[in-house]
Amino acid sequence: MQIDAIALTLRPRSMWEGCDLGVRLLHFKMRSVYACHLAVAAPTFLLCLATYPLAPWLPALLIWLAKPWLDYTILFALSRALFGERTAPLDLWAARSRILRPHLLALLLLRLSASRSFKLPVMQLEGLKGRAQRERIRQLTLRHRGVARAMMLAFVNAEFALCSSVLVLRILLAPHIFGLAGGWLAGLAASQAGLISSIAYALAVAFLEPFYVAGGFGLYVNRRVELEAWDIEQEFRRAFAR
Repeated sequence: MQIDAIALTLRPRSMWEGCDLGVRLLHFKMRSVYACHLAVAAPTFLLCLATYPLAPWLPALLIWLAKPWLDYTILFALSRALFGERTAPLDLWAARSRILRPHLLALLLLRLSASRSFKLPVMQLEGLKGRAQRERIRQLTLRHRGVARAMMLAFVNAEFALCSSVLVLRILLAPHIFGLAGGWLAGLAASQAGLISSIAYALAVAFLEPFYVAGGFGLYVNRRVELEAWDIEQEFRRAFAR
């Protein structure tokens, strides 16, 4: 780890400040992070939406299941942004063997975890496996899983609010369609309600997921600063580099 190459000023922070640190990092390289995220998320969402004829509820379920896989792409760009590097979709493609092909069991465990944004950096960035990985996750998340879970709950509510807003906006822009009792336009809108809801959910996930992953990455960085004194090492390296 090249501590002196980190583009952020490290210092002891509370865990909630760590979440904010991750979001500020996302703002720092937002264009490159979203470019990589959408390069993978957009075709994934289209494939999920294509399953709507099979069952109206299937697209939303597949999008929900795909979130941990999409998080790998976001974290890849964020980890490079930590060192001031810009990430393009071509960089993502060059690293596709380790970024876009994670183990299926790891994805399942992350999907079932309420603190997956905190665990993901350990699983993706530290290269540990098996018992060593579990011990490392336990060490980093000890006494701090509550913050990660509270952050997840906040983002679940934000996702629900944004998804609902998209659906309400559709009604506000065309109130006459939904006010026609028994009209063919009203019938058409009702028949496509499941698809429109899935599209609204996809839009909410596309916008909010990078913020969620960034918050968890901020927790991870802050925890390593706390355990390994990265802030002191950074100051020493920069002082002696002059």
